[in-house]
Amino acid sequence: MAEPLATFSESWYRVANQRLWLRADAVVRRQNYRGQRWIVLQNPFNSRYFRLRPAAYELVARLRPEKTVQEVWQECIARFPDEAPGQEAVMQLLSQLYFANLLHYQNAADSAQLFERYQRQRQRETRARLLNLMFMRFPLLDPDPFLVRTLPLVGAVIGRAGAVLWGLVVALALKVVVDNSSALRTQGEGVLAPGNLPLLYLSLVLIKTIHEFGHAYFCRRFGGEVHTMGVMLMIFTPIPYMDASSSWGFRNRSQRALVGAAGMIVELFVAGLAVFVWAATGAGVLHGLAYNLIFIASVSTVIFNANPLLRFDGYYILSDLLEIPNLSQRAIGQLRHLWERYLFGVKQSESPAHGRREAAWLVVYGIAAGIYRVIVFSGVLLFVADRFLVLGIIMALVCLISWAIVPAARFLHYLAASPRLQRVRWRASAVTAGLAAAVLALLAVVPFPNHFRAPGIVQARQRAGVVNEVAGVVRGLLAAPGARVAGGQPVVQLENRELELDLRDARAAYDEAAARLLQALSTTNADVKPLRSRLESIANRVAKLEADRAALTVRARLDGIWVAPYIKEMVGTVLARGTALGLVVDPRSFEFVATVKQVDADAAFGGASEMLPAEGAPERAGTAAPDLSYKSPSRPGSERTPGLGAEIRLRGQAGGVMRALRWNVVPGGQRHLPSAALGWMAGGEVPVSPTEPEKAAEPFFEVHASLPATAQPALLHGRSGAIRFDLPAKPLLPRWWRRLEQLVQKRYHL
Repeated sequence: MAEPLATFSESWYRVANQRLWLRADAVVRRQNYRGQRWIVLQNPFNSRYFRLRPAAYELVARLRPEKTVQEVWQECIARFPDEAPGQEAVMQLLSQLYFANLLHYQNAADSAQLFERYQRQRQRETRARLLNLMFMRFPLLDPDPFLVRTLPLVGAVIGRAGAVLWGLVVALALKVVVDNSSALRTQGEGVLAPGNLPLLYLSLVLIKTIHEFGHAYFCRRFGGEVHTMGVMLMIFTPIPYMDASSSWGFRNRSQRALVGAAGMIVELFVAGLAVFVWAATGAGVLHGLAYNLIFIASVSTVIFNANPLLRFDGYYILSDLLEIPNLSQRAIGQLRHLWERYLFGVKQSESPAHGRREAAWLVVYGIAAGIYRVIVFSGVLLFVADRFLVLGIIMALVCLISWAIVPAARFLHYLAASPRLQRVRWRASAVTAGLAAAVLALLAVVPFPNHFRAPGIVQARQRAGVVNEVAGVVRGLLAAPGARVAGGQPVVQLENRELELDLRDARAAYDEAAARLLQALSTTNADVKPLRSRLESIANRVAKLEADRAALTVRARLDGIWVAPYIKEMVGTVLARGTALGLVVDPRSFEFVATVKQVDADAAFGGASEMLPAEGAPERAGTAAPDLSYKSPSRPGSERTPGLGAEIRLRGQAGGVMRALRWNVVPGGQRHLPSAALGWMAGGEVPVSPTEPEKAAEPFFEVHASLPATAQPALLHGRSGAIRFDLPAKPLLPRWWRRLEQLVQKRYHL
């Protein structure tokens, strides 16, 4: 895939008579990648590495103070005519080695320039640290002497015996986690509670310290050195870090991968031990600390460390498994080669890939990593701004400068002054301007289809819940679930023996009171009034008990289908008063009730105030604003509808699409969901309150859409689905800008 640079160069005279040679303290190692041999040069003072092909190393190794670059190059050409690098490749190679401080050359000012290069390098590192505001690093100490002293003790478990022990602990811990999954999930709901934050941060520091020492010990165990350990401010949270880059020089690929995975290996082992402590302890500090250790080890490992799209452990493991060193830099280089070669027409552009397969990996990784980083850092900015608004604004400005303004300035300088574009500068400028104009027109001018979806549920317009008005035992079903019933028809028979006894006692008391009243009337009038009052009270009680006995026969409240999926399981059980037994629904008319987020309702129903009032809109308790009606634009008399159409799809009917003919809108402020099935706790899409599964976390608009009559036989009350509103086509840029404004207004009230 890589194309050789030109054999001869117009700038060769700049280096041809120089006398250069490789530094004597440079460490040379051999490694194999994809069946090919490579030479790795290491600068021992800063642990930086440089990878060469054998032919290029042959040239570098022959550099001597007594020979010029021209003489060495001609010698390599004579010795390796097919493999020796061309003049442009030699110039690139020597410049890279020079700036990596791996070359000496015969010049009195060499020491001064070496120091200047070192200072420039430190300045670049400082600028990079300031621009990378969310992940600033501060080196503090050299842990290598401590690692050497303790390695005989710790290194004893880095081997097969340790692997067996690790596997047993993790396997047993997973079993405990599965057995106690509900308790772990419940406790996780309060992990960000203010009272738990100190334990959470303490767990983070402990886990990450152990994580970094895992890298260090594995690296030292395989012969590497670790000379840097310090503190990294990850989103302004201090956590430890260490530099195990010396593992890049290991010949064995499995050793390099193990060093990269060592932190996660140790984290999972500690998390397994914490699972045992959590399961064996009750509520308290130790129990809470163990849970937080489990949480940190699992969440951070999966989201950050194991993710290869961020430059953490997973990135280096993937790089070793693919045998593509410097994966991120080479992916950027491959993308740059593509636009230089095929857009700008730079024929001398060379791909960093060695083969089509590697080029494909680099392109896919470069695009995926770029998109993922934007998403992650945007989420981090919102997370910080939610808690510290001023700090979030500062971080956003820094990110805007480092991600947009600085790259744009560098790109403009590249277009204006890069020697690589010397012969194609006008074409590069024209292509860049054309692409920028095309993208701007595509986003700001060209209208795109505009729609949004809202989750909802099918409900019968006429429905009535069936509950028992009296406590009792279910003795029989008088109507089979799913059968059609008439209003007043018995559906369930209850039995209450205590009620029968109370009714018998009440009737006996009534007879006694009536007899005493007759006796009093025949003898004296003194006790007549109290006896009549008592008789009336007992009569009322008898009437109430007889009504309760009649209520033991539960009846349907309207004509429809008797829906009671769990009624058969209730036979023989005692039911408290007011237990929901089922539902009677009228199958002649259904509607789809959807919950529309306010950000979507603004675009869809922004002109709702101009619409006609709804006819027969459903009444909602606590809703002061009138319901409003929308009509499908396909129907006559819909001239006041702003081109809004709606389609409904139900779960389980992938090919079935129903078009809503008319819908009513209950304005914002709604909190009570039409059904708990729409909420997160029941697997729905709507965020809900942790304590009230039918209460939405944010207000929403409720839409009641009439369903076409032809679809009625296939509909069931309670079936979930989604409604899609088709809005007028609109360019993407104003839509995105409007969403951003809504996000800022909603989260920060600006």
